[in-house]
Amino acid sequence: MGTFSQKTVWITGASSGIGKACAEEFAKEGATLILTALEEDLLEEVKIQCVKNGASAVSLLPFDLSNLEKLNELAEKAWSVFGKIDILYNNAGISQRASTVETEMKVIHKVMDLNYFAPVILTKNILPKMLTKGAGQLVVTTSIAGKFGFPLRSAYCSSKHALYGFFETIQAEYFAQNIRVTIVCPGRVQTNISRYALEKDGTPHGKLDKGQAGGVTSEAAAKQIVRAVYKQKREVFVGKKELLMVYIKRFFPALAAKMARNLKPM
Repeated sequence: MGTFSQKTVWITGASSGIGKACAEEFAKEGATLILTALEEDLLEEVKIQCVKNGASAVSLLPFDLSNLEKLNELAEKAWSVFGKIDILYNNAGISQRASTVETEMKVIHKVMDLNYFAPVILTKNILPKMLTKGAGQLVVTTSIAGKFGFPLRSAYCSSKHALYGFFETIQAEYFAQNIRVTIVCPGRVQTNISRYALEKDGTPHGKLDKGQAGGVTSEAAAKQIVRAVYKQKREVFVGKKELLMVYIKRFFPALAAKMARNLKPM
């Protein structure tokens, strides 16, 4: 029997990258899965693999998470599929590749909608249900870009900083009611996030950045993340040497600021 055989896990951004790899890893541990992403055909492929890996059951809820007005309806549907959600993993997100001055406001709105407001809306719907049930776990993918400013990522950094504020507040408010929060903080992971990142006018970046290509694999990241979820860790860092920036920022903030000014993010 797997370590998550009695758990229902809802993962957003489950069609590729970290979300896909985590879904397949949870499946190996017998979890019941609800998978959400924009691409229904890719979700079908993930479902097939999850069933092969040993998932207790898999349900697909394809959806455009930037459609904020319909997210409460989506959350109600997700809860009703199996009658509960033990773990909500807000993983879906999008990045950017443009300077602050050049980035159009429509891009900032889109990044904030998908990266911040969508997780907030889903969490505010599911959290009260978890409280009524007496327990639950919220997992969210942030980024080391949520720890410090990073060139060409003003909207992305802002959204990830905001996630820290929101979910750390939930940690403080509801710990005594058996709500646990695990904040996933990746550095560079081999995913498609740079391909789908938005240029200054909203067009896709369309290529895998060198730094991204040299990151840890999604599969390696997923093993670490799922283990952290099982242990109900407050925070888990995933990546390679770039994670040192987090500790430099903590203990030597002036040095971190200087380093950030000289980073080559592409």
